[in-house]
This record gives sequence, structure tokens and C-alpha cells, in this order.
Amino acid sequence: MIRKYFSAMGYSLLIAGCNNAVQDTVKHQETSKTQTESAQPVLLKLGNLEQCQQYNGLPPDWLKNPHAGMVWIPAGSFELGSALAYPDEQNLGEKKNQVQGYWMDQTEVTVAQFRSFVDATHYITDAEKQNEAAVFTPDIRHPQQWWQLKSGYTWKTPEGAKAKAPHPAEPVRYITQNDAAHYAAWLNRDLPTETEWEYAAKAHSAKDTPLHEEPRDHQHAPVANYWQGKFPFENLNQDHFQGIAPVGCYPANAFKLHDMIGNVWEWTSSPYTGAHHEQDDNHMGNYRHLRHQQIQAVPYVIKGGSFLCASNYCARYRNSSRHPQETDLATTHTGFRTIERHP
Repeated sequence: MIRKYFSAMGYSLLIAGCNNAVQDTVKHQETSKTQTESAQPVLLKLGNLEQCQQYNGLPPDWLKNPHAGMVWIPAGSFELGSALAYPDEQNLGEKKNQVQGYWMDQTEVTVAQFRSFVDATHYITDAEKQNEAAVFTPDIRHPQQWWQLKSGYTWKTPEGAKAKAPHPAEPVRYITQNDAAHYAAWLNRDLPTETEWEYAAKAHSAKDTPLHEEPRDHQHAPVANYWQGKFPFENLNQDHFQGIAPVGCYPANAFKLHDMIGNVWEWTSSPYTGAHHEQDDNHMGNYRHLRHQQIQAVPYVIKGGSFLCASNYCARYRNSSRHPQETDLATTHTGFRTIERHP
């Protein structure tokens, strides 16, 4: 009788223990789900001219939510490059590229975001240290050379030392790859590889955009900030901007990313090894010869084209576009966005 009593008691305790364990597991799962949902960043309300011009450049919960201003890019596969564009965009390797999921900035890093980094760290950019940058300055007397090496052009004064301050929602410019990497590290993030960047830009689209097909909608209106007219002296401003635009003035892609085409070129963490490394088309003009002392810097890939890309000269307003950029030279038309590879 006593043995049966303790056997029954042991069985009851075992059942109770199992039930408690199941309940604890369910509670943990519900808590984790709630924490995950609450940690999801708020999507930026951008995509048209009114919204982008009213944006203050700081995503909701900036510096509170580690993924503020970002969206999750799901894992997948895609075809890198293009068969209809410049030779260095042709994919001579694996046709299908597998990509793991990651977080990515919805927009290019803004002046306001970069200012918060500088305020917190007292960081000094390379353009400020070097007191020089490659500045887009077209001159009718020298129509084939529109770059000049100038002082006074930095992320704080992108239009020159005496010009008005930039809009806080403009993409930060005159940023070297070193500057971009320091900003990313401050937030425990990285710069995307070329593959990660292009996968996000294509957003599962299988379309291979021909070389001179401009980014326009069905009403033939521009859906990106690029150059309309004959570059570099005729700017028709059909995209509503003479130069740089605040981020998010145009509709996002299928991954909810803005300005993957145009506005500013964007840094990647991938060295450039394409066919145009030694003999490129100089579609942006050759600003590498401007320096009095030639500095041997490894070129890295920049992606997406900029507000200076035009059909008659650049035509790099496509998601497969790429170009080599000296890592230590700040320019008028180059910015960046960051990623985080942890879920």
C-alpha cells in the first residue's frame, strides 16, 4: 500500500513537473515573441516629395532601438550583374548567388544621423583632415573636366564653406570608405558587400535593365534622383531637384528600401576587380589625377549611381551599376548605408 502510494505520488509529481515545464516553455516563447515584435523598428513614412522634405533625418527611436531606420532583408538567391549594360557588370562566375538575411538601412545615412555620430565620438572625417575633396564644378571652358580638388567641402558644408547648411535629411556626402566604416562600427554594423547591396537593390526582380533605360514610371516621370538633360550643362530638373535630394523622395522598392538608384553612389566593403579598373569609361570624369601626389589606394566598389548620372554620359542608374572609387578620396556624389547581419 505504501509503495503504491509513493508510486502514485511520484507519477503525479512527474506529470505536474512536465506540465510546469510546458507552461514555462510556452511563456518563454510568448515573451520572446513579444520582445521580438516590440523590437521591430518603425518603418519610415517616406516615398513622396512632401514626406521627404518634412523628414528630420532621424528615424523613430533613433539610438534607442538598435535597428531604428532599418528593414529586414530575407535570405534568398539572385543573379548578380547584367548582360545588357557595361562590360564590368557582366557576371562571368556563378549565375545564382545565395544571400543570407540581414538588416539594412531603409535610406542612405543622413546628415542628421552622421551628426549624431560625430556629436557622440568627436570624429573628424578624412576630408576635414586632408582639407580637400573632389568637387563637381562644371566649366564651359573645359567641358570634359568637371571635377576640381577644393578645400572647404565636407559633410557639414557640402555646398562650400560659405553656403547654407545641408538639409538634415540629405544623404551625408564627402565621406570616404574609412569614414563610413567608422560610423558603421559605432552602431555595431557593417558596410554591405557588393553582393548584399545588389541583392537588396534588385529585391527579387528578375528584370535585367538595359543600359540607357531611365528610371521612370508609367507616366514617364522620374522615380529616382538622376540627371535629365545633356550632362553636364543642361539640367532639366524633371525629378524636381537641381542637385542632391533628401532621402526617400521616391517610392521604395519591394524590400521597402529608398534611393537604391540615384541620389548618391554608395560604398560597399568589396574591392573592385572589374574590367574597368585600368581602362574605365571615365563616365564621371577623372578626378583621380587631381592630386599633386599620387596616392596608391585600393579602389572599392560603389553602387547605384548618383544625381550626376545622365543618359548621354553615365547611364549608371540601374541596380547592377558599379564603379571603382578610391577609398580615401571624398567626393560630391558618394554616400553610404549600413547593414547588420544578426537577426
